[in-house]
Amino acid sequence: MTPNRRTVLTGLASAAFVPAKIHAQSTTSLRQALDAAAATDPEDALQLLAPFDAQSLRPGDRLDLMTARAGLAIDAVIARSAFGRTGRSPYRVTPTTGAWKAARPDATKIDADTAAILADAEAGIILPHLSLDRTAGALRTVPTNPAIDRQIAALESLRDTAPSSPGVGRLRGGADWYALQLQRSLGTMTPAFAERRLFVELNRLHARATRLFDRIGAPKGTVAARYEQLWRDERYLYPDTDAGRTDAIDDMNRMLATARTHIPAGFGQLPAWCLNASARPLSAQEIASGRAGYREVPTPTRPGAYIVDLKDIRRRPRWTLPSVVGHELLPGHMIQLGLEGATPPHPLRIDYASAFVEGWGIYAEQVAERAGAFTDPHDALGHIHWLLFRVARALVDLGIHLHDWSIEQARERLVEWQGEPAYFAPFDVELARIPLEPATRVAEAMAWLTIADTARGKPPVAYHTALLVHGRQRTDDIRKVRS
Repeated sequence: MTPNRRTVLTGLASAAFVPAKIHAQSTTSLRQALDAAAATDPEDALQLLAPFDAQSLRPGDRLDLMTARAGLAIDAVIARSAFGRTGRSPYRVTPTTGAWKAARPDATKIDADTAAILADAEAGIILPHLSLDRTAGALRTVPTNPAIDRQIAALESLRDTAPSSPGVGRLRGGADWYALQLQRSLGTMTPAFAERRLFVELNRLHARATRLFDRIGAPKGTVAARYEQLWRDERYLYPDTDAGRTDAIDDMNRMLATARTHIPAGFGQLPAWCLNASARPLSAQEIASGRAGYREVPTPTRPGAYIVDLKDIRRRPRWTLPSVVGHELLPGHMIQLGLEGATPPHPLRIDYASAFVEGWGIYAEQVAERAGAFTDPHDALGHIHWLLFRVARALVDLGIHLHDWSIEQARERLVEWQGEPAYFAPFDVELARIPLEPATRVAEAMAWLTIADTARGKPPVAYHTALLVHGRQRTDDIRKVRS
């Protein structure tokens, strides 16, 4: 008789991982169990991981195990809910996801997605109207394919029933699902707590910006209006020329050189390769292909880089760049992702602690501020605007999904709170993504604020070492950091 799937998985757990509590359990056996857990449903995955004693494991392995257990437990609840599927979105197909996006689209997989779209619709899970239209439009841009045509037809058949409200809170069990989704990549956190903390930060940042605008003698007005005016001050704009782009890159690399000298005070002695990074522009070929900015993480054998998108250089005043250096280069992603890459977490930890990465990058901007990177009040205003961007889009995420905001209401709040969009995140782009990735922006912002709040009163070197030495962590583990 052929054994069923549950029998095989149970046998793997009992054969490979008995006795139940093993001292000094091996990394190899844990890795095998985590690999098996990643390949099965959450309930079975939790059974596979149950025999391991977290306290007997090395710190990195312990984080792998505890993070996997926490995330799988949430996914198990989601799998039993009306939504029934896990991941960043409740929707099977979007303008950026689905089998249709594969390099070589498989008609069978596209048709499976189409069947799932219609099954989800029976359960009331339908793309909001604007997102549905964008998805159908994206599908029409690919080469003609009968499976794609069937998927477009399925989407079109739902237009009359697609909701105008973009949030998941309108769906049966949507608010509960959103709360689980927030915790999935972050850790223990309620939307209500997140919203209160974000509004505290919003008010604090507006007050700081007001003082700085007064200091530089900016005309009176709202914070948003003052940012709009400062954004167009010719004194801080680079010319839209090759020379202007070269000047911007040179300025960023000078900022980076200064930042490098402050690393020991905040991090102690890091591997030299971890600090081997620079800013450079997109190549002509990358610009022609429409590529945006991206990063290359340093390794012991390869320098790191942030490849900067300067296509619309008039939208990048000089005073916005110091924070970009702190976030993308040092002490931001180059350190965190560089160290993590040397001893990579298991993919389950990468998924279930994914908010940490962006949270660290935002916090790194504050580390740079404490090191004196923004002593010029204009640079400080640039730093505050980047933080306002993180807070504002997180609050809009909550507003859309839990308070039934329309896209128009959400746009009004973004304009009121930020004034100007971030360079790589025009308001239209953000307002198209947030309905499809519920709680993602809140998780990123709250990872940052948890790291920052927990840092208070702790020696920076010890705290940063504890945060980074074993790779990304969920907020539950961040709060336990002792130094």
